[in-house]
This record gives sequence, structure tokens and C-alpha cells, in this order.
Amino acid sequence: MPNASQEFFPLAPSLWAATAAPAPATTPLDTDTQADVIVIGGGYCGLSTALHLAERGVRVVVLEAREIGFGGSGRNGGQVIPGLKHDPSELLRMFGPEEGQRLVDFAKGTADAVFELIDRHGMDVPRARQGWIQGAHTPAALQLAERRTRDWQAQGVAARQLDRNETARLLGTDKYFGGWLDPRGGGVQPLSYAREMARAAQAAGVVIHTDTPVTQLTQAGGKWQAATARGPRVAAERVVMCTNGYTDDLWPGLRKTIINANSFQVATEPLPEAVRKGILPEGHVSSDARNLLLYYRLDHAGRLLMGGRGSFREPDAAQPGDWSHLEHVVGKLFPQAAGVPIAYRWCGHVAITRDYLPHLHEPAPGLLIDIGCQGRGVGLQTRMGQAMAQYIATGDKKALPVQPSDMRPFPLYGLRRLYVSAVIGWYRMTDGGV
Repeated sequence: MPNASQEFFPLAPSLWAATAAPAPATTPLDTDTQADVIVIGGGYCGLSTALHLAERGVRVVVLEAREIGFGGSGRNGGQVIPGLKHDPSELLRMFGPEEGQRLVDFAKGTADAVFELIDRHGMDVPRARQGWIQGAHTPAALQLAERRTRDWQAQGVAARQLDRNETARLLGTDKYFGGWLDPRGGGVQPLSYAREMARAAQAAGVVIHTDTPVTQLTQAGGKWQAATARGPRVAAERVVMCTNGYTDDLWPGLRKTIINANSFQVATEPLPEAVRKGILPEGHVSSDARNLLLYYRLDHAGRLLMGGRGSFREPDAAQPGDWSHLEHVVGKLFPQAAGVPIAYRWCGHVAITRDYLPHLHEPAPGLLIDIGCQGRGVGLQTRMGQAMAQYIATGDKKALPVQPSDMRPFPLYGLRRLYVSAVIGWYRMTDGGV
């Protein structure tokens, strides 16, 4: 939930805003009110938490500064990628056999959570679930793909290794040494998913107020007070913050625990049928193994989407050159699509933590904070909302995939932009290393 005073790249120029299901009816908060739980942020995690709390009979008010899905939930590539950045063997080594396996089991089901929720509520969300392919751009990345395949196979997932020829056939490009395929993955229209989750939450009894920035959180008499920019307040026993890449200074120090990197995307006009048949012909989605990864898919109308990193500054929709590096990548990875016009250009923030893990914080009694989507927010934040709702309703911390921890800012936080900008500069010069 971004602060309304900040200028972010608008949602409207995106492909998703142009093709999404209508937003549910919401209004700004115009009078003081009360609830059991206040949820700050109208993205996947906030809406999932609210929905699953309401289904347990909890009175929830969601406060969103802009519109439903304005942040990363309405701007991401729509790839439902299962798991976390760390593989099962790494998580078991980091957290031990019991806690580590609990986190692995959570990560294993993140994609399932999305598609099951869509089906259960009959959501109007274009979707496909043919699997996710991670291409290996170097021999070292191919070894990583082999390890990841073995790791997930050991957890009962029907993952499989892909050689160079099969990778080229399934992706439609010969730029990779091979890769691996995870059948749990898929794609959704991400803004439709956010809006439909909000609609389901409302049907369960959640009250959602948009255009309602929270300016201050205070605690008195055993209750939290959320003051809003318009003046009215909400009082509740508990508060949940789910603001991720659009986190501001509402809670001291939280913003400095992440790098809110920009992820840029372009989308073509619908591909001609002859071209479409040769790019991701079986409907997979894909992101590769680069540190500054490239990710791509076809949408439900046959448009080719390409995403990757970009500068920290918000780009200018009137300056297409800000996306030129991705347009070059489209031509290099998929020369068969090089002549198809680019129809949409947009960007959004990704919340990256120091250890590439999701973090939960409880800096004060009754306040629970979720942060760190790592670019896998569709599945991760849907399932995190389920877990947080269970914890809030029952008090059982074992419901949480990770235990609440102290907030730790990035070291030399003020220099993060210089570092990332330097890396992005190299990335742009090399057209993403393709």
C-alpha cells in the first residue's frame, strides 16, 4: 500500500489494466469505525489474509492507499512460480529438519494455493497451468537446474530435467544449455486475480476502503488506531501490514529492510498464429537462472510478455527508450517475433530481502508485518495470507512458515541504489547478457 503522496509509475499503461476484470466497488473511509483486525495493503497478501480471517468469522477492514492491486500485485508478470528462491536442501540446511521441512512444505504448496483459491471462488481470472521452465544460460546454471530437479523430486514433485533440444523446443529459443520443468507452475492475469480476490473477500464480509492512505499507527487502551490521510480512524485489536515493494515509513525502519527494485515489462500485440506456434508452444511460463533474470510468457490472447530489471527511478511512459533493453532482448531470444509491435510498457516494485526469504515481524503486541516477495509474490503471498490468518485466529506460531524476527536494515542502505544502478547499467549494455 503506497503512500498517496509518492509518485509511482501509474497502473493504467500496463497490459493488465487494459485487460483485467472490473474492480469491485469500494469507497474511501469517510467515518471512524472499528474492526477486529485492520489490514494495511490491498494486494495479494493483505487480501488473502483478510479473506481467510473473514471465513473464520473475524471482522476485517482493509485500508488501501490507491486501488486494489495498485502495487506489485497488479503489475507482476503473472507467473505463478512454486517454491522460494532457496531450494529444499538449502532450507533444510538453514533451518534444520523440523523447521526447515515445515518451510519446504509451505513453499511446495504456494502455486496450489492460487489455483485452488481461484477455483473455489469461481474467480474470473484467465489462467493456464502447464508448468514453469527455468532455462540455464550457462553450464554452471545447468548444474544448478540438475540439483533443483533432484531436490524437488525428493519432495515428491514430478520435476524433470530438460536437455538443450527439449528446452529449445518448449521455449522457442536456442539460447539455453538446458533447464528444468516444474509442473506446478502456471500463469494468471495478475490484476484480475487481485480484483477477484477482493470481490471474494467482500462476499465473506471484509470491508475494503481504497484511496485511504494510513498516515499513523498508535496503540492505546489495548487497541490500535489507524489514522488516515482523510481524517477518519479505524480502531482494532490487531493490525496486519502487507505493503512489500511499496512500503513507506509508516512503521519506523521497515522500508530499510528491503531493496524495492524495479521490474520492467513489455508486451507485444497478439502474435500472428504462425509465430505464436513456435514460442512457448505448450503454454509454459518461464524465467531463467540469471541473477538479474529474464522472465517471459504468452498471455491468454497470445501476446508475448518480456520482463527484467530496470532503473530505480520511475520511468516515463512517454519515453519508450526506458524499455529498449527489453525490446532488444525480445528480438535476440525470439527473432521470429522481432517485427511484432510492442503495445504495452510498464513497471513495478519487487521487495528483496537480505537473505532472499520472506520475513515476518512483530515489532509491537498485536502488529504483524509481512515483507519480502522476492519476485514470487503471486503464490507466496497468497499462501502467506492463509498462514497469517491461521496464526492470528489461533495464536499457533507453527502456522507460520517462518517465525517473526527482528527488523534488520540493509547495511549502507543509502548506497543500494548506486550498486543496483551499476549492475543495471551493465545489464542494459549487454542486452541482459543474451
